[in-house]
Amino acid sequence: MNFTKMHGIGNDYIYVDCTKEVLQNPEATARLVSDRHKGIGSDGLILIKSSDRADFEMAMYNADGSYGEMCGNGIRCVAKYVYDNKLTDKTDLSVISGGAIKHLKLTVADGKVSQVRVNMGQPTLEPSKIPVIGTGKSLVAEPIRVAGQMYAMTCVSMGNPHAVVFMDDVKNLKIQEIGPRFENHRQFPERINTEFVRVIDRKNLEMRVWERGSGETLACGTGACAAAVAAVLNGYADREVVVYLLGGDLHICWSEEDNCVYMTGPAATVFHGEVDLEQLKKDQ
Repeated sequence: MNFTKMHGIGNDYIYVDCTKEVLQNPEATARLVSDRHKGIGSDGLILIKSSDRADFEMAMYNADGSYGEMCGNGIRCVAKYVYDNKLTDKTDLSVISGGAIKHLKLTVADGKVSQVRVNMGQPTLEPSKIPVIGTGKSLVAEPIRVAGQMYAMTCVSMGNPHAVVFMDDVKNLKIQEIGPRFENHRQFPERINTEFVRVIDRKNLEMRVWERGSGETLACGTGACAAAVAAVLNGYADREVVVYLLGGDLHICWSEEDNCVYMTGPAATVFHGEVDLEQLKKDQ
């Protein structure tokens, strides 16, 4: 299998150009290649496909092999891949993932994509559509008991489900202990991505994230969008913020004009390679 490793502010995936080759059983492949000791090492696997509904299709699989509807950092890397590898010469792209089409604007420097602005669409707040078990039109600062402790969560879908929790200190958070408890809590029928957020001021947020199926990652684009929306809903921040993650920064704007969330950030290519999947299976 030919592949390219890429990352968006440290959120790294293995990318396969499925416009040129067919990959069987991507769920198992995601588990194999994501292993950081016996595989290539990544937060998951992303397939780049042709589409009759958009310029390209993205199919994303978490490190545990589970399917993910959307990946904000991943979709920026898809844009960089298809432009840098001359699959397109467009700087305005459409990419479909999980049935939803996203529109992207590419910033090009010296013939390569350096930044990508993504229209991530309108946030979904209705509990049943996120999905999360709850009543009312939205869950803002909703009490939840996790591992014997009470938290206030704000739930948002950006094409995938998020629970945002605001706290005074995220650096010393024992995320490896609390993250799985949120992810698998009975209130989330499809599991949950959880953002732990400190409000620096009205224009700046600090965030750590526990992603369902992958654990703590250095960054999460959809999570940063969800955190920005939740900060506005709770009255903590303005509609344009910078979100500081372990891997870098993302600029997020929740537009009043169209109610869409816009995410801007970098995308980087790490290396290209070829891996023998059959041998990888034997070595596991």
